Formats: sequence, structure tokens, C-alpha cells
Amino acid sequence: MTMRTLPRRLAVVVIVAAIVVYLSIKLNAFRDYQIAEIAYEVTAVAGLTVLTGLSGQISLGNGAFMAIGAYTTALLLLHLNWPVIAVLVIAAAVTAVVGGVVGVAAARLRGPYLAGATLMLGVALPALAYVYPGIFGGDQGLNVVFTAPGFLGANFPLTRWQAWVSSAVALVTLLLLANLDHSRIGRNWRAVRDNEVAAALAGINVAAARVRAFVVSTTSAGIAGALLAIVTGLVAPGAFTITLSIALLTAAVIGGLGSLPGALWGSLVIVLVPTYATDVATSHGLSSSTGANIPVAAYGVVLILVMLVFPQGIQGGLERLINAFVGPRRKARTWRTAPMNHVTPSADETPASRHALLTLGDDPPEPPEKEGTS
Repeated sequence: MTMRTLPRRLAVVVIVAAIVVYLSIKLNAFRDYQIAEIAYEVTAVAGLTVLTGLSGQISLGNGAFMAIGAYTTALLLLHLNWPVIAVLVIAAAVTAVVGGVVGVAAARLRGPYLAGATLMLGVALPALAYVYPGIFGGDQGLNVVFTAPGFLGANFPLTRWQAWVSSAVALVTLLLLANLDHSRIGRNWRAVRDNEVAAALAGINVAAARVRAFVVSTTSAGIAGALLAIVTGLVAPGAFTITLSIALLTAAVIGGLGSLPGALWGSLVIVLVPTYATDVATSHGLSSSTGANIPVAAYGVVLILVMLVFPQGIQGGLERLINAFVGPRRKARTWRTAPMNHVTPSADETPASRHALLTLGDDPPEPPEKEGTS
């Protein structure tokens, strides 16, 4: 990251935050809840984008790390009633430590072996809630006590405050991930993803880069789990099944792997499409059994359409469309303002005149040195 790009990213964060505040005031409580839901989903998907899209590692267990962040948040708020900022920091730290341990253990695994190991982790970790019901509440889970601060007034909607907190944390997380993406760390991740042998020959510590990406991804998942806890008000093992991990990976693919803006598009799809599909099923009077399958079918149709139309995800497709419209204009503008030494000569020009035209304004080339001369 350079100091030139930081103000631009900060400006984007401020603009998005202002839009979120405006929408949360104008919309009803359910839409505020959806804003908060999108916020924690995009935080988790962005972390998975770093792991899979930037460093080339496949994880099917990020839902388990969301569970770690969620249960840490629930326990701290339930027993200590700490400020939400402190709780979020501790939840992120705990998840980072666990992610670091798992990342070191999984650093030598590749492809399906890494996916299988993280899949096993995604199944085993949430099951600890059943093993230790006295701590984690068993199947019923833990209730999360989260209220709006008193200075906002007694009648301030809790869902609006949840939307504000979740969106603020998500924006800060995305800003930090974007900075990492454009730093030397991000370049090392891409080098390892593209060719580990070449990256090692270039002096990059491949194992350290993989572990670092794993820690960043799991920390983002832990933050997302903490936000989920304060938004839903309940932390139970049923919320962190393997379906959640697969949904996160699917959202990253739909939005565009390797693109942080793509995490937003993927999160919008997995949050809004099932909701609108359910509304359509209800408005048409479908039975409960049929209506329950409509969101899943709609989600699958969207996934297939995106992969057919935009193989590189929604963000990749948007970039291609923008380049298709802006690219020719940019080329035409460049041609109109090109200096003389970039003008293509006509076909009837002699080689000498062509050479003079192409080198106009440049220093004349030195004659080649004859062989055998000293």
C-alpha cells in the first residue's frame, strides 16, 4: 500500500458508512437486520477470499472459526459484560491463536488433503458444545446480551445499532485486508499461489506465507462469528454446520475469487436471494414443503448462471464489462494524444523515413560495433 492509495480507500469506507447509516434510518427493522447480516457475511467471505483466492489454499472449515469467535463473544458478554470493542478484539485474538496452531499443522497439506483436514475441523469444533454443555450451553446454545448504549436514548432501535456496529467492524476489516492485499505480504501470497517453486527460488518463505494467510483468514472468520453473535443474540452449534463453510466458499466463488469487492457481491447473493425467493413462494401460495425448497433452488440457479455468464465471478464480469466500454475510449484518447515517436507510419514510407519517424525526438542510435575490433 502507498500513501497515495490510502486516502482513496478511506474515502470509500466513509462513503459506504454514510450510505449504511442513511439506509438503516430509512428502512425498517428487518432491513436493518439484513444489513447487519450482510456485514458479518462479507467479513467471513473476505477472509476466505484471502485464503483461497490470494494464497491458493482451500478451506472447508471457516465456519468452525466463526464458532470460536461467536462462543468467545457470548461467554465474555454473558459472564463479564465487557465493552463490545474489547470483546471483539479478544474474540479475534483467540481465533487468531487457534488459526495459527491449525495453520502450522496444515502448512504441508495441499489441495484435497487441506480441504479434507479443514472439513474435519469444521465438523469437530462445533461438536464441542455437546461435549461440554455446562460451558457452551449444549444444543440450546448461549444467549448473547447486547444492548444499545444509553446515550442513544431508550427508544433507539437495537437492530439499527447492530447494523451500525457490524458495518463499522466489517468496513475496518475490509480496509485492513485491502492494505495487506496491496502490500508485500499480498504479493508474496500471489507468488505462492501461482508457483510455489518459483516463489521459494525468489526468496519467499512459502510455509510462513501460507500460515500467515491462514491466520488472517481465520481471524476474519472469528470477527464474523463475533458479529453474528451480537446480531442474532444466540450462539448454538446448529448455526455452524458444514453447510455454513460451504456457503462461505460458494459466496467467494460467486463474487470472484481473489477480489475483495467480490466478497460483497457474494454476501449479497447468499443473504438476499433466499429471502426474496421465500417471499415469492409465499406470495404464490406454495405449500410449506415446496416453499422451503425454493430458496435452495434459487440459490443454485444463481450460482449456475453466474458461472456460465461470469466464470471469474461477478466482480470479474463487471471488470470485463467496464474494460469493454472504457478500454476502446482510453485507447482512442491515447492515440489522439500520442507523441510523434509513437505514430505508426503509413505503408508507402521508406525504411529510412520510417526509422526517422519512430526515433523522432530520441538520441540517434550508435552504430553497431564491428566484430573483431577492439
